[in-house]
Amino acid sequence: MFKQYRIRDYDFKLILLVIALSVIGVIAVGSARESLQSRQMMGMIFGVFLMIVISFFDYTVLLKLYPLFYAGNLVLLALVIFTGMGDNANGASRWLDLFGFRFQPSESAKILLILFFAQFIMKHKEQLNTFKYITLSLVLIGVPWVLIYKQPDLSTSITLLLVFCVLIFVGGLSYKIIFGVLAVLLPAAVIFISLVLQPDQKIIKDYQQQRIMAFINPQEYASTTAYQQLNSITAIASGQLDGKGYKTNEISSVKNGNYISEPQTDFIFAVIGEEFGFKGSCLVIVLLFLIALECVSVGRKAKDLAGTLIACGVGSLIAFQGFINIGVATFILPNTGLPLPFVSYGLTSLLSLFMGIGLVLNVRLQCKK
Repeated sequence: MFKQYRIRDYDFKLILLVIALSVIGVIAVGSARESLQSRQMMGMIFGVFLMIVISFFDYTVLLKLYPLFYAGNLVLLALVIFTGMGDNANGASRWLDLFGFRFQPSESAKILLILFFAQFIMKHKEQLNTFKYITLSLVLIGVPWVLIYKQPDLSTSITLLLVFCVLIFVGGLSYKIIFGVLAVLLPAAVIFISLVLQPDQKIIKDYQQQRIMAFINPQEYASTTAYQQLNSITAIASGQLDGKGYKTNEISSVKNGNYISEPQTDFIFAVIGEEFGFKGSCLVIVLLFLIALECVSVGRKAKDLAGTLIACGVGSLIAFQGFINIGVATFILPNTGLPLPFVSYGLTSLLSLFMGIGLVLNVRLQCKK
């Protein structure tokens, strides 16, 4: 399970980047909801400890348990939907409360599925471009995807598909297949969007349709569905270059006026933009970019395909999730419910990402010399 590693192979740069972004998260959460700051800080401390411990576990040994990762993941996701054990909040059953411990299985699913497909794709890399294994891969991602989508959690299900596409591409999927799929998917996407915008559509839920409509025509939904996003961009713009200051007490503050619900999670970037301005916002974006880039860099040096897939999978997860969260806060994407990696409040998401970084660190420790 453990190996003898050289300290010079440890990726201290990645650790510093992650801790720096996490500290910003603790600060931002403290401003958004002061009562949650201590929990976020404890989550960060425990996450760093967990990351360091996992970084010394040989990922090649862990990957031998890949069928258990997949099966365990399905059990947890199924418990949320089919057994009534899901903790309902805001109209969605996405949490489990087991033995007094409340967590969100869809967040841990992202890391578990990266581990599963890292081993699955490496094991079958020679047959990856055959119809049999492409179909099998789609079925294997399709089952947890449906369970997550049914919670309902459209944003996480979209992120999961994006990460899966990265994994199968890095795993060696043929360009002919990729271009063939795109030739079908692009017109299909146009048709899908036109169908879901119809008044009597039954494809997606009504609130999901309203979010798309609000994105297309925000002024019409300014007092309803688009309300939070419009206030979010107002908050970010009001911060200007240097921001209004940490925990500003200005009456004109969007945060202080409670114009954004749950600012500590989905709209934490609006709090950062308002209080730390353009400089603070850029710092968060740069840190996210550098973390994702470092993960990809580790993947390029990995000793095997599984290591490459783990590092690129975690890097793409952070990149996609960060882009979607910031895209929602700045109104360049329809409203979704994704946390900003290492910044938003949410201990399941935070700890899952730290575990993912711990795996990337172990890949780096075993890179080709």
